[in-house]
Amino acid sequence: MARVKRGTTVRAKHNKVLKLAKGYRGRNSKVFTIAKEKVEKGLQYAYRDRKAKKTDIRQLWIVRINAAVRANGMVYSRFMNGLKKAGIELDRKVLADVALNDPKGFEALVKQAKDALK
Repeated sequence: MARVKRGTTVRAKHNKVLKLAKGYRGRNSKVFTIAKEKVEKGLQYAYRDRKAKKTDIRQLWIVRINAAVRANGMVYSRFMNGLKKAGIELDRKVLADVALNDPKGFEALVKQAKDALK
């Protein structure tokens, strides 16, 4: 049986990694062994941060809601409790959007939450 030389396969494998390493500085994008490590680490960060992104966005919504609620003389936790007691089932994403784009409407929500707490 003839001997199989794997040059083209290895070259393709290396090129695949080097293509992913494009844009890295110095040897990180030129030398296969280093590029391979950097690409693997980059993919690990990407996987981790896809999960963390969801947490970060939720925190941003909470900060925006809290700022808008405090401008109306209340705090975030009591506001959320008031909404729950009033039977208003808006999620944080929608509340943050309303707080940002419709201050009058948000003020009405705060008033309803206050009334439900009394």
